[in-house]
Parts: sequence; structure tokens; C-alpha cells
Amino acid sequence: MLRDPSTKYRPFPQVDLPDRQWPSKTIVKPPRWLSTDLRDGNQALIDPMDAEKKTRFFDLLCKVGLKEIEVGFPSAGATEFDFISGLVKTGRIPDDVSIQVLTQSRRDLIETSFASLVGAKTAIVHLYNAVSPAWRKIVFGMDRAQVKQIAIDGAKVLRDEAAKQPNVRWQFEYSPETFSTAELDFSLEVCEAVMDVLMPTPENPIIFNLPATVECATPNIYADQIEWFGRHIRNRDAVAISLHTHNDRGTGVAAAELGMMAGADRVEGCLLGNGERTGNCDLVTVALNMYTQGVDPKLDLSDIDGVVNTVNYCTNIPVHPRTPYAGDLVFTAFSGSHQDAIKKGFAAQEAKNETLWEVPYLPIDPADLGRSYEAVIRVNSQSGKGGVAWVIEQDKGLKLPKRLQADFSRHVQAYADETSRELNAADIWGLFERTYMPQADDRVELRDYEESGASGQRVFIGRVAIDGEERSISGRGNGLISGVIAAIAESTGPTLDVVDYNEHAIGHGADAQAAAYVECRTAGGKTVFGVGMDTDIATASVRAVLSAANRA
Repeated sequence: MLRDPSTKYRPFPQVDLPDRQWPSKTIVKPPRWLSTDLRDGNQALIDPMDAEKKTRFFDLLCKVGLKEIEVGFPSAGATEFDFISGLVKTGRIPDDVSIQVLTQSRRDLIETSFASLVGAKTAIVHLYNAVSPAWRKIVFGMDRAQVKQIAIDGAKVLRDEAAKQPNVRWQFEYSPETFSTAELDFSLEVCEAVMDVLMPTPENPIIFNLPATVECATPNIYADQIEWFGRHIRNRDAVAISLHTHNDRGTGVAAAELGMMAGADRVEGCLLGNGERTGNCDLVTVALNMYTQGVDPKLDLSDIDGVVNTVNYCTNIPVHPRTPYAGDLVFTAFSGSHQDAIKKGFAAQEAKNETLWEVPYLPIDPADLGRSYEAVIRVNSQSGKGGVAWVIEQDKGLKLPKRLQADFSRHVQAYADETSRELNAADIWGLFERTYMPQADDRVELRDYEESGASGQRVFIGRVAIDGEERSISGRGNGLISGVIAAIAESTGPTLDVVDYNEHAIGHGADAQAAAYVECRTAGGKTVFGVGMDTDIATASVRAVLSAANRA
């Protein structure tokens, strides 16, 4: 790398727009969405999709709710042409969906594109040619007038070919490709020349796609360019401004959002951001960003895992686990402090009488996307008591008291350090059972018991096995638990004092179980915990005390 990169690279020029309005705007409604997965996304694949995969992807896009889908580049070859014409001929396209095809501004390519759409009810033909200085000078060796004439000539062919199929409801899209690196006045000049040929109306507006073909500036500059264009294009009510951002600088989503704030009507991109180089705008992220602000994006992403699985299959590109909303780990916390905040957030959410979502670290409810809460908190050596307690509660329904949470988290961290891996729910439950619940090799094992006496003078009589030998023990106390503790002290030791006791039901109905938690202190000052479970809460309590005694 150069120590002085200014000798090789220049800062991108600002747009002269001192009274820009977009910074104070808010996105309050969804744009028109266009999926370019089957064209821009497909041409970016090492192995392009075959007809079966393209068909499966098309069905996914329709299921999600995309109403405009760029299905291919029909003049690129027989595979593309046959897929597009096949969609039309087989009636696979829903009545409320418009397919779009892309073509360079060349007569033969445009004619092939229209041929692929014979029999369609409605279709969009997307014409483009590059207009920026680098392309004019380096790629084409043309001046402004020559580049503008390419656009005009292509628009005339669009007009004439559409007239040959009057039963199709045609829409036209024109892209001054490389718009974001072109002179604004020239892009405007070319677009208005295309308008002069195609004569759009408010009822059937022309789509002007203003692409960041290569992202070369910060998103605010792109927003300035969009606002400038929207202010200066004539007959604005006959124009739909469409955004097509790329992600070369890592801000394709941000550029699209600011472009909407700047007045754009339409957003083009791919599900999960596939596309040339670093990718296109990620439509899932833009849509769900909008959703988290209370705006319905008009896309159905309630089965996010189904979307991910189909995209993976069709593109053979894995989704990164940290991909916003869609990645496997985006709703997952390993950090103890994060886990504690999330656990408290869910508890508060359950307790309040309103639906407004407010859970720390989770900007969206995973359930809205079809995700369960099981993976929200995962446990490794970095996890804390809140995370461990969350896993136990979600897996088994146990609501551990705070001091028991703290005690168990130490055992979990030691086990995670020992195994050097993430612990799953089965690992954690197995460790919990071994640490706090009755075991087959316990010194004292409960066989049966009964209690009697008036309130405050309870007598516990238990039939237990002590070191494998069955015998009867008894004790008196002001309640069942104190009676059990007295019986243990009189028969086998140790002497215990109850520090804390908690109980709760697990589930509902006649088959619901009960859980009891006891924290005790020995005569030597050691703290021990015991946990018992049973369909009967009294029996669960007895099991919890005996478990604590065994651990003492």
C-alpha cells in the first residue's frame, strides 16, 4: 500500500446541493421492489443457475411477494431465452407480477429480447448503455453526442418493437449505466432524450434506473445525486426513479436507504445481496430495516430460513452467519452481559401489557421471521448466568433462582473450558442434573414418605435407602421441609439450614410437573443447592432437600 495514496487516487467530488432535503426525510412507505437475482445475481455466479434452479428461485421470489422480477438477459444465449419464453408460455407468471428483461442498446439484442416475451400479459424491457467519462474514453472511444445517440437509437427500437405486440402492457426502463460516476447534467440530458422518444405518461411512467454501477463514494453523495436528478428531470410525474446500488465500499444498503430518502420510487437488488464483485443491494436487509421502523415492506420474510435455504441451493453461495437478519448467529448472544440483558428483556416483554418490541440486543423479534428463541442464547466459556438460565428455561421450563443461576454458571464455565467448545442444551441439562438433582448413586435415596400433624407441628416419616440399606427416618418441624431436614440430621447428617426456597409449575393442566429449589447452608458454612421435580409439589420439595443433603 502507498504511504501517500493521493498520488494514485482522488477523492470523489461533492454534489453542489446546498439546500439538500433528504437528510430530514424519513422512510414511511415501501418502494417498488425489483429482484435482479435471476439476471444480475445469476451472471455473478461461477456456475450460473440451470433452468430448474432458476424456476425454483422464480417461485421463491413470487412467494416472498416481489411484483417486478428481472428474469434474465434473453440475448445472452439459448438457456436464458428459453427460460424466459418458457415462463411466459407455461403461464407460470402470476397475474400481478411483471417480468423484466435486460438488453444493451443494440437493435439485434433488443429484437431478441422482445421475441422472448411473445404472449406475455405485461413486461418491462430494460435498456442500458454506459455514459460516464471513463467508459466513453476507455471502453468506447466516443464523445457525449455519440453515447447519447446510442440511447436514442435504442429507445426508437423499443418503441417500434413494442408496437408489434400491442396486446402486451409494456413498460420501459432506461439505465444511464455508470450513472454514479457520470456528470449529472449529461445523465439528465440522455434520459430526457430517451423520454422524447418513448413519451411516458403519469399513467405509464418510464423507469429511470440510476445505478451505482461501481460504488465509488459515500452514500450521502449518491443521495445527493438522486435528489439532484429528481429535482431537474422534467415531467417528474411521468418518471419512476429506480436505485441499483452495488456494495464495493460496503454501503450498498445504506446508499439505497438514503436514495429512498432522496426521492427514489424503486429499489433493485438481490435477496441476501448476491451480485457482481462485492454484491448488489441486499433486498432482505433493506426490507427488514424498514420493518423494524414500523413500516410494512410488503414482502413476506416470515420464513427467513426457507429463503436462505433456497438461495443457498440455487446459487451455491453460503450465507455468512453474521449476515443481517438471515445469518445463523445474528440473533445469538454468547457474551454473559448480553445474555443477561436479553433474558431480562424477554421477561419484561412477557410481563407488560403492550406489543411494542423492546428487547436489548434484538432489534427485531426472531419469531417474526420464523426463528425460534432456542438459538438466541448459546453457551460457551464466555457466557454468564443469564445465558445459562435462559437455555435451561427454554429447554426444560425451569426458572432458576438468581443465586442458583450464579452457582451453576461457574460449573458451566468450567465445563466449557474443559471441553473447549460450545455447549448445547443437552450438555447443559446433563450437567445440571448431575450437579443438583437426585442421582442413582446418591448416599440417601427417597423411596416413599408421608407427613402428618397440624400446621406448625408437622411430622415427616420417610422410607429411604441410605448407602443402599433401606430404612425409615423421621423428623418434626413447622413444615414439610423443616421436617425433612430434621429427619436427615437425626439419622445420617448433615445439619442444614434453609437459606432460600422457590417452587413453580412447569406447564399447565393435570399433567404439569412442579419444580422445587432449595439453597441450604451446612454447619461449616458451605452453601449447597438441591433441585427436585415431580408431578406433586410436596414430593418435588422433598427430593430437592435430599439432593442438597447428598451434595453436602
